[in-house]
Amino acid sequence: MNTYYRILSYARPFRSHFPLYVVYTLLAIIFGLLNFTLLKPLFDVIFDQIGQEDLSQYKVKPDFSFTIDYFTHLFNHFFLQISEEYGKFGTLLYVCAIIVVSVFLSNLFAYLSGVILAKVRAKVIKGMRMNIFERVTEMHLGFFSNERKGDLISKMTNDIQEVENSIVQSLRVVFKEPATIILFFAVLFFMSVKLTLFTLILIPVSGAVIGGITRRLRKSAMESQTSLGRIVNILDETIGGMRVIKAFGAQEYIKNKFDGETDNYAALNVSMARKNELASPVSQFLGVFVVAGILLYGGNLVLNNNSQLGASEFIAYIIIFTQVLNPAKEISRALSSIQRGLASAQRIFEVIDATPAIQDKAGASGLEAFTESIVFDQVSFAYGEELILKEVSFELAKGKTIALVGPSGGGKSTIVDLVPRFYDPIVGKVLLDGRDIREYRMKDLRKLMGIVTQESILFNDTVLANIAFGMPQVSEAEVINAAKIANAHEFIVGLPEGYGTNIGERGSKLSGGQRQRLSIARAVLKNPPILILDEATSALDSASEKLVQDALSRLMANRTTLVIAHRLSTIQHADEILVIHEGCITERGTHEELLGREGLYKKLSSMQAV
Repeated sequence: MNTYYRILSYARPFRSHFPLYVVYTLLAIIFGLLNFTLLKPLFDVIFDQIGQEDLSQYKVKPDFSFTIDYFTHLFNHFFLQISEEYGKFGTLLYVCAIIVVSVFLSNLFAYLSGVILAKVRAKVIKGMRMNIFERVTEMHLGFFSNERKGDLISKMTNDIQEVENSIVQSLRVVFKEPATIILFFAVLFFMSVKLTLFTLILIPVSGAVIGGITRRLRKSAMESQTSLGRIVNILDETIGGMRVIKAFGAQEYIKNKFDGETDNYAALNVSMARKNELASPVSQFLGVFVVAGILLYGGNLVLNNNSQLGASEFIAYIIIFTQVLNPAKEISRALSSIQRGLASAQRIFEVIDATPAIQDKAGASGLEAFTESIVFDQVSFAYGEELILKEVSFELAKGKTIALVGPSGGGKSTIVDLVPRFYDPIVGKVLLDGRDIREYRMKDLRKLMGIVTQESILFNDTVLANIAFGMPQVSEAEVINAAKIANAHEFIVGLPEGYGTNIGERGSKLSGGQRQRLSIARAVLKNPPILILDEATSALDSASEKLVQDALSRLMANRTTLVIAHRLSTIQHADEILVIHEGCITERGTHEELLGREGLYKKLSSMQAV
C-alpha cells in the first residue's frame, strides 16, 4: 500500500481540482440513480398499480424542504396532474422525458469529471516522469555501468505508461465507484432494509474471490516489465552495433537471443492474462449468483406479502441492484490494473530512490575561477574490488600541459574522470587551488572544464544546437567563430542547411573527423580554463587527424590541459609526460628526457615509429 499512496502523492499539488471532481462525480451518480428510481412510477402507470389513496395525497403541492420526501412528493404531484390531464400515454411521455434529461445530465457530469481526471493524470505522470529523468541525470557514471540502458529506458517509458493506466483506475476506485455503490445502497436500504442486508451477506464472498485473483497478478507483472526492459536493451544494442553484428555474421545469434527473451515475455504475459481475464467472468458469475439469490429470497417475501415492497418496487429494486454490479466489476478490474501499476511503480521508485554516489557535500563552496594548480595527492581508486589507481601523485600547474600515456587499462581515463568528479578517489585527494575538489559545488567545478573525448558525443539536432549545447545564451556569431577556430566552419557551410543542418543520431550524417571538430568547437565556445582531452585523435585518419590536431593546438593555447595520448607524436611538446602502467606512474618527464631512458615510453615510441 505504501507504493500506492506514493503514486497518489504525486496528485497532491493538484488537490484544488478535487472539490470540483467530487461535485461532478456526485451529480453524475445522482442523475444516474434517478434514471432507475423513475422506473417504479413507470411500472405503476403501465400496470395500474396506483391506488386512489396514493393519488389523493399528491394533489397538494408540498412546502419546500431539502429532503427525499419533498422531491418524491413534488415529482408525484406533477405526475398526478399530467396523469389527470393527458392520461396514461401523457404520463408515460412525462416519465420518459425526465429519464432522457436525467441520462443527459448524468453523462454530461460524468464527462466533466473525466476531463478533470485526465488533467490530473497528465500532470501526475509528467511529475513522475520528470522525477525519474532528473534522478537518472544526477547519477554518477558508475551507475550506468551497472544498469542496463534498455531497462532504464523501459522504466521511463513502458513502466510509466503502466502506472498511468493504473492511476486512472485507482482514482476512480478511490472515489467514484465506492461513492456510486454507497449512494445506490442508500436507495436500496430506503426501499427495503431486510432485502439489502441479505445482499450484503453475499457480496463479500465475491469480493474475497476477486481479491485472491488480483493478489497473484503483482509478481507476474513485475517479471513481465523486467523482461520487457531486457527486450528494449537487446534492441538498443542491436541497432547500435549493427555494423559489428553484420561483420561477424552474428545475425542468427542475436535473433536467437531476441527470440528467447520475447518467448519469455510472451509466456509471462499469457500467465498474467489468465489471472487478469479470470477476474471479469468470475465477477460476472458471482454477480448473477447474487442477483439470483435476491430474486429467490426477495421474490419469496413479495409473494408471501412479507415485504414492504410491491411487485413494481421489487422489479425496480432488482434493476437498481444490478447497477451496483457495474461499479463492483470496475473495482475488480481496477484492482487487476493496480497490481500491474504497482509492480511498474516499484521499478520506477528503485531508480528515484537510488542515491548518487557522487554529490555535493553539505555546505559545499562556490568556485569562480582557477588560479593555481590541480594536484593529485596519493590518489587510489577501485571499481568494486579491482584496484585501478595506486597512490598516484602529480601536479598540473595553471597554463601547463600534462600528457598521460601507457598501455590500455592502466588507469589513464580514470585519472581524467576524477578531475571533474565523475568518480571520487577511495584514498587520497584531488586538490584544485589547494582545496579538495569535494569541497566545491560540482556545478561550479565543471563550469571550469572543457572535455573532448575519443568518441564524439553529439545529439540528434542541428549543428548550431550541438556546438552551443548547454550554452543557450550564446549568439550565432560566437558559434561560427568557435567553429572557425576548430577548423569546422568550412565543412559546415557546405552542408545542405549550413549551421541549421540536422546531423542525425549521434552525428551519424557526419564523418569521424567532422564529428570531432564539432566537439572541439563546443569546447572552444565554452572557453574553459581547464581542458581535458581523452584520446581525441586516436580514431581518425591522417587527413582528419591533421585538421583536428591543428584545432586542438589552438584550443590548448594558454590553457591548463590534461591529455591522454595514444599517438605519442601529438604530445611531444607537453610540459610533462606521465607513463601510467598498472595504476602507477612508472615514468615522468619531457619527451626528450623519456626518450633518453630505456623505459616503457621509449619502447612505445619505437613501436609507433616502425
